[in-house]
Amino acid sequence: MNTRTAGPWYRSPAPRPGAAVRLLCFPHGGGTTAAYHHWPALLPDTVELHAAQYPGHADRITEPLQHDLHTLADQAAAAARPLTRGPYALYGHSLGALVAYETALRLQAAGSPPQRLVVSGMPAPHLVRPGAVHRAGDSALIAELRRLDGFPDELLAHPDMLDIVLRTARADYALAETYRPRPGALLHTPLTVHRATGDPELTAAEAAGWSAATTGPVREQTFPGGHFHLAQEPAPVLLDLTADLSAHLVSGTSARRQPSPPAWTGTTTPLPSPNTGRPT
Repeated sequence: MNTRTAGPWYRSPAPRPGAAVRLLCFPHGGGTTAAYHHWPALLPDTVELHAAQYPGHADRITEPLQHDLHTLADQAAAAARPLTRGPYALYGHSLGALVAYETALRLQAAGSPPQRLVVSGMPAPHLVRPGAVHRAGDSALIAELRRLDGFPDELLAHPDMLDIVLRTARADYALAETYRPRPGALLHTPLTVHRATGDPELTAAEAAGWSAATTGPVREQTFPGGHFHLAQEPAPVLLDLTADLSAHLVSGTSARRQPSPPAWTGTTTPLPSPNTGRPT
C-alpha cells in the first residue's frame, strides 16, 4: 500500500497531492488507522484522507499510551499543523469524535481552524458520561468488550494478544471516562453530527447537545444500524461526508476543484468490521 505519513501521527493510505481538501480522521477507542484504510477508494479523488494513529497503538506500540484526552489532543494538534495549510476538515467516531473536537479547538486557537468538524457516535462534550470501566478487573473488561462486539472472540481468547488488547482498551476507556471539556471552550466551525438510530451509545438528545459546542451551524444526519454502522454500511456515511466537503469547503472557489459524488454512489459496499477497542 502506498502510504504517506506526516510523522508518526497521520497516515495517508492513498496520497493525492492535487486534492482540493484534506480529511483528517480519528479512530474509535482502541482503534487504529486500519479503520479508515478502505475509505479513500470510496471518496472522490479531490479528497485526501489522513488517518490518525494514537500513541501506543499498532506500530506505535512501543510508545506510552495516553490516559488524558487533553494531552492527547495537544499532541494531535501539533502534529496536524503541516496538514492544515489549505482547506481541511476533521472527522471522528466515538472516542475519535472527542479527540477531533479538542484537536479542532487547538487548531482554531493557533489560527488554522478546520472548515468543518464531523462527529459520530459520541455525546456532546458536556454530556459525556463518566465511567469506571477503565478501573475494572480484566474479566469485567473482557465482558464489556464482548458486549460491545469490539473485538473478535478469537482475539480475546489468544493469550499473547489479550494483554495488549486489555492494556490498550483500558487506556482508551480512561480517555473517554475521565474527559471533561474545559470551561469556555467554543468552536466557531460548522459541525455535522452523525448518529445511528440503533446506537446504544448515543441518544438523540445527546447528539443534539453538540449545538452547544460551536457558534457555527450544526446539522444532524441519522443512519440505520448500530454503533459501528460506518464499518457495516460505509456508503451513506461517505456520501454525507462528500456532500459536506463540497458544500462547505470549496464552494465558490473556482481555483480549486470541488469534490464530486464518487463513482460508487448508491452502493452499500461493506468494510471489514472494526477489530479493536470499545466503541467510545
